[in-house]
Amino acid sequence: MRFSQDFAPPGRAGRLPGRGRAGTRGPLGVLTAALALALALTGCGGGTDAKAPATATEADADRIEPLTTAPDPRLPVTVESADGAEVTITSTDRIVPLTGGLSEIVFTLGLGRQVVARDITATFEQAAELPVVTRAHDVSAESVLSLKPTVVLAETTTGPAEAIGQIRDAGIPLVVVAPAKQLSDVGRRIDTVAAALGVPDSGTELKSRTRSRIDAAQKSVPAPADGAGKPRVAFLYLRGSASVYLLGGRESGASSLLEAAGAVDAGKASGLKKDFTAITSEALAKAAPDAILVMSKGLESVGGVDGLVKIPGVAETPAGMDRRIVSIDDGVLLNYGPRTDRVLSELIAQLHPKDGADK
Repeated sequence: MRFSQDFAPPGRAGRLPGRGRAGTRGPLGVLTAALALALALTGCGGGTDAKAPATATEADADRIEPLTTAPDPRLPVTVESADGAEVTITSTDRIVPLTGGLSEIVFTLGLGRQVVARDITATFEQAAELPVVTRAHDVSAESVLSLKPTVVLAETTTGPAEAIGQIRDAGIPLVVVAPAKQLSDVGRRIDTVAAALGVPDSGTELKSRTRSRIDAAQKSVPAPADGAGKPRVAFLYLRGSASVYLLGGRESGASSLLEAAGAVDAGKASGLKKDFTAITSEALAKAAPDAILVMSKGLESVGGVDGLVKIPGVAETPAGMDRRIVSIDDGVLLNYGPRTDRVLSELIAQLHPKDGADK
């Protein structure tokens, strides 16, 4: 299950994550359904905390940077969808991306003017005025079809399956893209979207730009001080108003970012093999994090840092005792897309402050 960016996420966070191919339920479907219902009913309310850590700047969190080279779609194209379907796209005049991560790629490729709708996880400024075609995390086929799209982009986590089927049955080209789970997925996702929209050259340019920026961010990771090891960081998924408190494991989607930022994923290192597990004092004690990574809205939903340390087991960890909390905007943290370098830079800055003091 992967939790995405929105919060009204996954996709994996679109994502809610945890669905199977094109909306079918995977082994974590029961937990996902419960989370989706809780999120839909309660939203992400919560107080803020005067001591809450800084997050990425508004400009970084809420805007994307399109390529300066204008895209030149070469159509028609036929591509293989991640769900096995062969899809032919003849027009990109009206594009509907059904996750925030896919929207980010489309806009950054320079095709934002052709996008006619958004998923609730598309939180950046350029998409703000577009109509939303999802309810909680479920796609409304009727809303999509009413906009007369010429191509729809979805992820394997997008659902419900009935909505995906209804869109396809209406004759709309719909391409399913495999979700991103780690840094190595960034280039593949860009290539897939660019190919489906007939702009492979723009995809190559964007992939190169993104890779060089991620590489530059990684070079800023400082060498550990003498005798000091890498910080252990636990990724917590929080929705306080829904009483959802989860500890990320190997499949949470955060491991790759943490490792690139010069840290150890504490959940993964403690032996948690799944994506998320309910937070317990025992699990946190075993993870023994030096710092805790959270999404900004999740932190707000529990009442900021003061509320976070009241969750059973948190205050007893090294991170809780030091109040060392790293907060990254929900709309970008797990996208693994064109803005991932910003996420990585912010993560590095919070984990390794230049003056050596905790934030």
